[in-house]
Amino acid sequence: MRLLRAIAAPGTGRRAGTRGHWTGPALNLAAVAAGLGAWAALAAAGVSGLPGPRAVAVRAGELIADGTLLDDTVASLRRVLTGFVLGSALAVPVGFLMGWYPVARALIEPYVQFFRTIPPLAIIPLAILLMGIGETPKVFVIFLAAFLSCVIATLQGVVSVDNTLINAARVLGAGDAVVFRRVVVPASAPFILVGMRVGLGAAWATLVAAELIAAQQGLGYRMQQAQIYYELATIFVGLITIGVLGLVMDRLLLAAEHRLTGWQERR
Repeated sequence: MRLLRAIAAPGTGRRAGTRGHWTGPALNLAAVAAGLGAWAALAAAGVSGLPGPRAVAVRAGELIADGTLLDDTVASLRRVLTGFVLGSALAVPVGFLMGWYPVARALIEPYVQFFRTIPPLAIIPLAILLMGIGETPKVFVIFLAAFLSCVIATLQGVVSVDNTLINAARVLGAGDAVVFRRVVVPASAPFILVGMRVGLGAAWATLVAAELIAAQQGLGYRMQQAQIYYELATIFVGLITIGVLGLVMDRLLLAAEHRLTGWQERR
């Protein structure tokens, strides 16, 4: 990282100042309040039987009290985290391999691009036939969604590294290993972390369909059961829980991005 800072252009760094430090959270809260107000107004108007925030909060309290929401949340989190971590862990080295070695890119990229055109949800019937109805196929489709999002971002990060930085490092006496470790990896970090954030969103988006595979617990499973009995409040509880969990995990990745790419100029 220090080598990258040394050969980067002067002035590259985080901008000083705290302008907007408080504006962002205030606007976030205002947006949430406005959304809740609009939701309550639509529910009061009787739009398609839409439950209001109060009814959803009451239902959430019931699900929390009997332990259902906690059990479903733990089950879904376990599946998402397992698939996401495995997918990202494989995508990063594969992306580096494709970006650094043209031969590897020529061999692997057609398969990556081919599977990118196939929605992970379309893999579910095949996953059931090949892997059964246990946890493996559920985790696999989530893994695939995260992997395909992250591997492309990592590849793009490697091929987008400025050749000036690489040449400057070589002039300073750095070999291939040092150039890769001290220049290419740090310069690719913003792309990798963005890819991980996209992959995380894809993992949560795939969760509900993944839990169609003979699940007995999980937020997606609970929402599907609620659909059968037209329990709209339960569906909203599941949606909000997934949204909050996804938002928290995304903020954690964003914080990691700011920490790992502090050398990068920001707006």
